[in-house]
Amino acid sequence: MEKTTGKLWQKGQSGNPKGRPKGVPTKIVELRKAIADDVPGILKRMSEMALLGDVQAARLLLERCIPPLKAIEQSIALSLPNGTLTDQGRAILTAVSNGAIPPTQGSQLITALGTLARVAEIDELTARITILEQKQNDKS
Repeated sequence: MEKTTGKLWQKGQSGNPKGRPKGVPTKIVELRKAIADDVPGILKRMSEMALLGDVQAARLLLERCIPPLKAIEQSIALSLPNGTLTDQGRAILTAVSNGAIPPTQGSQLITALGTLARVAEIDELTARITILEQKQNDKS
């Protein structure tokens, strides 16, 4: 049986031979070139409009020029019990309800515990399968 590489064309051959020819600028490139000389004037006029109270102009300038602020939460030390994942989840919920940690961090911690529970379950199943396979091999 022949092994295929999954390629439908040879190296250097276009996957779209009827596509845009090389060197032909796209419409967006043409548009950018057409307004490139006008950009300083446009920005100056928009700034003037914004200073005169045009909220839309101000919003557009600010959204495009200044990155939006992102909420940053401070890290908080939280000691969890050494018990089960359920015990740890309860401790997280208690910390959220007492205001010791923000709800978003509590949610992230609960999600992390859920992921840890799935990983632990996979580890346990793997160990059980290994034991069963060893018992089966010992009988043979």
